[in-house]
Amino acid sequence: MKTLIFVLLFSPAFLFAQGATGLDAISAALNSGDVETLSKYFSDNVEISIQDKEQIYTKAKAADVLRSFFDANKPKSFSQVHKGTSRESSDQYCIGNLSAVTGDYRVYLYLKVSGNSISIQEIRMDKQ
Repeated sequence: MKTLIFVLLFSPAFLFAQGATGLDAISAALNSGDVETLSKYFSDNVEISIQDKEQIYTKAKAADVLRSFFDANKPKSFSQVHKGTSRESSDQYCIGNLSAVTGDYRVYLYLKVSGNSISIQEIRMDKQ
């Protein structure tokens, strides 16, 4: 009985911690421009918008697009400004600031949550 109570009380906290870990890993990857880690979180199709150029890419092509962006705009730091959960579902979003050698970008992430996995649906980078 004690085990059941423990599981019921701490399972939601564990699932939330899993989502936070994914978002933390994504933030760390943005901080360093680590496309390999970012691409592990891509959904099959990812919408990427960089400076008004918006398109939906396959997972592999999205990695190439971000690699090109980070090659031209080497990141110095990334910091989360706001994060939350959508009202309609358990999907998450994150807004942050990316400081690169070429300037600062406002980054918007939309993350699909399915069970205890998280996948990037949309990345938007707007120069500030």
